[in-house]
Amino acid sequence: MKNILVTGGKGQLALCIKDVEKNLPDFNFIYADYDELDITKEEEVKFFLEKEKIEYCINCAAYTAVDNAESEGETAKEVNETGARFLAESCEKYNAVFIQISTDFVFDGKQSFPYTETDKTTPLSVYGVTKLYGENVTISSVQKHFIIRTSWLYSEYGNNFLKTMLRLGEEREELSIVCDQIGTPTYAGDLAKIISKIIIEDSSSYGTYHYSNEGVASWYDFAKAIFEESDIKIKVLPIKTEAYPTPAKRPSYSVMDKTKIKETFKIEIPYWRDSLRKALSKIHKI
Repeated sequence: MKNILVTGGKGQLALCIKDVEKNLPDFNFIYADYDELDITKEEEVKFFLEKEKIEYCINCAAYTAVDNAESEGETAKEVNETGARFLAESCEKYNAVFIQISTDFVFDGKQSFPYTETDKTTPLSVYGVTKLYGENVTISSVQKHFIIRTSWLYSEYGNNFLKTMLRLGEEREELSIVCDQIGTPTYAGDLAKIISKIIIEDSSSYGTYHYSNEGVASWYDFAKAIFEESDIKIKVLPIKTEAYPTPAKRPSYSVMDKTKIKETFKIEIPYWRDSLRKALSKIHKI
């Protein structure tokens, strides 16, 4: 039985992996959050991987507070780069496969067509820079690695845009949502499935991949869909980014081309709105 470490063990992606894990009885998943494994401590990481005889490490641990990262750059760098490096180096030492989760924020959004894995990375924010550093140290530190860039991640777990909209939809009669940032919402449950497929197949097709749900949306479109699917009556007003200034700059267009991951792993990716319905149905059951 293979031992699989999932860092960031209480985060939304880790919890979605835990749901998928129920269908993987031949694997032993070990979920470690910050209080059980501090990935910024090199010796702690080495000891953990050796003691638990880890064969796969899925790094779901990350500093993801995009705006706070502008003023907490060192903390973001420590988690997103240093932590990733320590995990990657230990995976190399103990011959484990490293799966690093990255982001569409490594792009500047100046393109008008979907980004491929080989397109130039020019992040606009401290968060994006630190996640790109995490990619770079992964590539340089461990041969057996997968980097999966994803976008606009949400689920029935944790704090995310979906959960925030549902809360605000019950509290307010009107909301203003940015309409000129274009990307693709991604259900963490779908991402968890492709991660599990990589492990089940024991794939050696290492490298960088893009994964999001199919389709294109603005944050305004996403919010509207959440309220429509939930039958929440609220007025949603489209506004431009300049009307809602934030400390961190975000890419205006970050749609990603998923051809590589679809062809490599022979998968079909669900349309974002279909996956939104799945997530909402789970929330309503909770």
